Amino acid sequence: MKRLLIGAVLGAAAARTAYVALTSRPPGYAGRKGEEVWGRTNHRGEPVTLLEGPAFALGSAAAGLVAPGLPGRLRAAAFVAGAGSGAFGAYDDLAGSASSRGFKGHLSALARGEVTTGAVKILGIGATGLTAAALAGSPAATPVRRAADTLLNGAIVAASANLMNLFDLRPGRAIKVGALAGVPLTATSGGAVVAAPLGAAFALLPEDLGERAMLGDAGANALGALLGLAATRLNLPARLAVAGGLVALNAASEYVSFTKVIRETPALNWLDMLGRRPLDPPPTEAAGDQPGS
Repeated sequence: MKRLLIGAVLGAAAARTAYVALTSRPPGYAGRKGEEVWGRTNHRGEPVTLLEGPAFALGSAAAGLVAPGLPGRLRAAAFVAGAGSGAFGAYDDLAGSASSRGFKGHLSALARGEVTTGAVKILGIGATGLTAAALAGSPAATPVRRAADTLLNGAIVAASANLMNLFDLRPGRAIKVGALAGVPLTATSGGAVVAAPLGAAFALLPEDLGERAMLGDAGANALGALLGLAATRLNLPARLAVAGGLVALNAASEYVSFTKVIRETPALNWLDMLGRRPLDPPPTEAAGDQPGS
């Protein structure tokens, strides 16, 4: 437990340091000023910054390199999973467009010969997941079983990275989902993997809930990938169950609005709104438009 706490504190300190440094002097891109590059408009139509994402990815990666309790191979795998997924997510944040959405949209565009930034991210995160899984290694006795483990674990990392991004649509939602998945993992053999990311996420949660910043693809993909890597430390039946759940939820997202499901489920809606600003009330009718006026 002491090692997990140290890892979480290191993650929190590194993420806050990175966030302050990045927001005090936002980096430019392709000749554009930093404020323009990283500025976005949220669901209220208010300005927010995407720099929370790079701060999370950088903080988690830095803390993971020095946090106690991680074997060398798993430390390297965590760095690749978090930094790699964060980098591909940042690429989509900066260069992407809304012309194609979801796996179906990006793969359909690819079939037409159009390489979208989303397709690059999907393929890149897939490769990142497999690389991280290979680095983490497998205790399986035979080469065939080790290869199968690598494919399964790589799929878990990649699918988790993509799924977490689907929740980053409202303030604090992705971090809350990450906490619900990550806190139980601290009691498993993957606990040391999630300590630093959870610390980093909680340290940035006030910015997210306050609607000053958002994780974006960079942060959400990195958070999901690291949670997925921690889940690869579970036994085979548990990993198969996790993989099945991730595939099912990713597939469902093509047809079902998670936001609508959350809004229409009282317990989920309460959790989703916890710590957030109240929703804006619907506009009132002008006095002259009232019935009977």
